[in-house]
Amino acid sequence: MNSKTIKVDYLARVEGEGSLLVKIKDNKVKDVKFKIFEPPRFFEAFLRGRHYTEAPDITARICGICPIAYQMSSIHAMENILGVKIDGQLRELRRLLYCGEWIESHTLHIYLLHAPDFLGYDDAIQMAADHPETVKKALELKKTGNDIVNLLGGREIHPINVRVGGFYKIPAKSEFLIISDRLKWARDAAIETVKWTASLPFPDFDQNYKFVSLSNPNEYPLNEGRLISNDGLDISINEYEDHFIEEHVQHSNALQSLKLKEENYFVGPLARYNLNFDKLSTITKQVANDVDLTPPMNNPFKGIIVRALETLYACDEALRIIEQLDIPERPFVDVEPKAGTGYACTEAPRGILYHRYRIDDEGIIQDAKIVPPTSQNQKQIEDDLLKFVEKNINLQKDELTWKCEQTIRNYDPCISCATHFLKLKFEND
Repeated sequence: MNSKTIKVDYLARVEGEGSLLVKIKDNKVKDVKFKIFEPPRFFEAFLRGRHYTEAPDITARICGICPIAYQMSSIHAMENILGVKIDGQLRELRRLLYCGEWIESHTLHIYLLHAPDFLGYDDAIQMAADHPETVKKALELKKTGNDIVNLLGGREIHPINVRVGGFYKIPAKSEFLIISDRLKWARDAAIETVKWTASLPFPDFDQNYKFVSLSNPNEYPLNEGRLISNDGLDISINEYEDHFIEEHVQHSNALQSLKLKEENYFVGPLARYNLNFDKLSTITKQVANDVDLTPPMNNPFKGIIVRALETLYACDEALRIIEQLDIPERPFVDVEPKAGTGYACTEAPRGILYHRYRIDDEGIIQDAKIVPPTSQNQKQIEDDLLKFVEKNINLQKDELTWKCEQTIRNYDPCISCATHFLKLKFEND
């Protein structure tokens, strides 16, 4: 009988606070609970009674890594209420800002959080001792994303330059061109990153997932689109709550999201990639073919390669936008409040981020609902852990523990939506 007891009190390189309990009896996994004991943060309550124009700045504080996602989802939801459609160069600039966030967030995860798993290091500091040039390149690549957010968002962390209707201020084109030179280097670095991640060792763990992401007929999804899945879902954003539910389970303070048939589902880079591969830029698809990583892709451990491909796409897309940029005469369009309910979903680096707001005639927020990607992946993470431990139950204790941690990090749980460590505990009857 398997009688291993594994306990990890502090799991580094996971952006969240929680614990994991695995029960094994007669060499079979009986239960897995991925516990999140982070206390509630009450942002939806904070928003009630505030003016609709404040939502982007308030929600940006939810996450220090992906504040643009929270800002864009809140802005699009408010514009949905007000009947405003932003297009042209203002829309392109929003897309550029989102590219900056993808570059910095994906690079952080690839090199500093997840790569040490594959290479056998406890952290990126240890990794840097043996691979200094790799870590140096990672920091430079991440800085390129930060530079875009800093320029267009007003600052790198919790940007302040976006508003309902557009931006408060748009920098001169000469400032974008300076970043353009850095982006050309970053695009080459991203290609090297794809090839490097594709050379890492991957467990055999293909699964049958229900992928969900945005889809836009003309572009790889960032800010807008319909919600689709690989099992036939195709809905507008205002139908989201007709198809997805959140439930509170006793072992987690974070709500778990399910499709209405009580199915787990998977959001994030792997979902976007499988559902929107044809919308990637030519160079991104070419590099994907070079490393033999075309859809369907169902191994979550290879999500690190997909993040590298999305980093390449974000660099390429940012260059396209800057090269075609024509600074608009006004940084925003005028909007007036009116009562109503609005919905929006954008693609945060970790997956779809849903916002719904109801405001009154004065523009005061009466109700708010926010569903982050980590909540939507939480049930799927538990399912992955269950299946991975079942398949590898005879691994030595230390190796199984390491792989379980790696399985969680495949999803890059969000550091700012939770806290800074996770406890892992196995129990055997």
